[in-house]
Amino acid sequence: MAADAGTVRVDVWIWSVRLTKTRSAAASACRAGHVRVNGERVKPAHPLRPGDRVRVRNAGRERVVVVSRIIRKRVGAPVAVECYSDHSPPPPPREAVAPAGRRDRGAGRPTKRDRREMERLRGMDGGPRGGTS
Repeated sequence: MAADAGTVRVDVWIWSVRLTKTRSAAASACRAGHVRVNGERVKPAHPLRPGDRVRVRNAGRERVVVVSRIIRKRVGAPVAVECYSDHSPPPPPREAVAPAGRRDRGAGRPTKRDRREMERLRGMDGGPRGGTS
């Protein structure tokens, strides 16, 4: 079955316009149900035409784009943005995203000094070290 001249596979297109990093990631996203065309979940080989609305969930963010031009080869970012019009919701503000790996001083696991102080306060002091008298 020959493909129409004005269509391209959805996984190839979302990879070509840089919505995913690799073509295999684009195909995996389609199989996992993270890609919708005109509101319907699609397989990687689904034909895509100009005017189709593509919704891609990737890396914790949802992108909603309308296809304006069909391309089959991966292109640079300036050319890629000309192939679709972006209708994505704005990303969450940076303040809403908690920074990873940062904590207040003193929060988290207690130090050895803190543990000794807690044991002393609880009355769990084992007496002098080194002996069991």
